Amino acid sequence: MAHYAAASDWSFGDFLCRLVTGFHNIGFYGSIFFMVAMSVDRYVVILHTHSVARLRSVRVGAVLSVLVWLASLCASLPTLTFTRVEEGRCGQEFPPETTWRQFSYLEMNILGLLLPLLIMGVCYSRIIPILANIKTVKKHKAIKLIFIIIVAFFCFWTPYNTVIFLHYLQTIAVVSADCDVSNSVDLALQWTETIAFSHCCLNPIIYAFAGQKFRSRVQRQLRAWLPGVFPPSATSELSDRRSSVLSKSSDMTTIVA
Repeated sequence: MAHYAAASDWSFGDFLCRLVTGFHNIGFYGSIFFMVAMSVDRYVVILHTHSVARLRSVRVGAVLSVLVWLASLCASLPTLTFTRVEEGRCGQEFPPETTWRQFSYLEMNILGLLLPLLIMGVCYSRIIPILANIKTVKKHKAIKLIFIIIVAFFCFWTPYNTVIFLHYLQTIAVVSADCDVSNSVDLALQWTETIAFSHCCLNPIIYAFAGQKFRSRVQRQLRAWLPGVFPPSATSELSDRRSSVLSKSSDMTTIVA
């Protein structure tokens, strides 16, 4: 895709065009759907702790992961169906006099931003009041992390979806589709797409490295592998012992953080 963006010519054949486009679209929907799944998981665990505790197993997690990937594949099918190489261009060639192009743009807006943002907003709006009533110093970090998750998702994905919506407005003749405007929108799409997909690089930091339990386990493992570089300290050992006797309230904040 980098070569195609630089050379403006696809020379890898029709199969690779479909394959690369498929990975691109499935990854696009998959990254967002997994964020929604993790938000729903936090919501269910905190608001329905006892009823779903026995259901949170490795097998259930694997099944849900497969379902998320299948949903991503289904969401990508309209784009994959019409992807082909035409005159050195790898892209979607929608049949004339149909609404498939408009549908694909609206699908990306709804499934890629509006619906996930709505679900995440509902889930975390129910989680925050519960955390606020928990008597633990960790609740402030957990609430702060929730805001970081939502704000980061909104800031990174909104520009890309805005440009997608401009493409939709061009197809219905609300925005001009002359060469200058189209070139500007295409350039904006490349920049905003880069910003949007860089959010995937932040996800490990937001979801893993920001968590206290994850950090403590990484430090413990580093001390086991490299004792000369990371010697054990009294503070870390005390922290490990305290983490093993967390109360129910601190468990909730750990799930979120």
